[in-house]
Amino acid sequence: MTDEELLQVSTDLRVALGRLVRRLRQGYVVGELTLPERSVLSRLDREGPATPGCLADLERVKPQAMGVTLAGLVERGLVERRKDDSDGRKVLMSVTAAGVKLLTDRRSRTTQLMATALAEKFTAAEQRELVAAIPLIERLADEL
Repeated sequence: MTDEELLQVSTDLRVALGRLVRRLRQGYVVGELTLPERSVLSRLDREGPATPGCLADLERVKPQAMGVTLAGLVERGLVERRKDDSDGRKVLMSVTAAGVKLLTDRRSRTTQLMATALAEKFTAAEQRELVAAIPLIERLADEL
């Protein structure tokens, strides 16, 4: 692709993802995970335990913001703190069984709305395209 084409793709992708995030936020129900909480919980589930500082770096937020997110997850019993066996001065955060259950629970309102839209408004081929794009979108987020 040319530089101009890449700029256009970047603009289009940014607008589309922005609309999706806004719609997901509109569907937020008190008691469900916020988008930052879901992101951190998913990362801990996929990648394993991590320090709060490492999580802040990976999520591209300030350590104070990560502290608030983690405190909420700990309070709800979805994440636990433990000392790092290799360095007792460090604290590692890890997902609990309740956190894993919440991630795999497909009954949340926004998840159900999205699943319904995918089932009713997208062909099987389009669904496969979206699935294939997920790792690419995650990688793009990591590179920004």
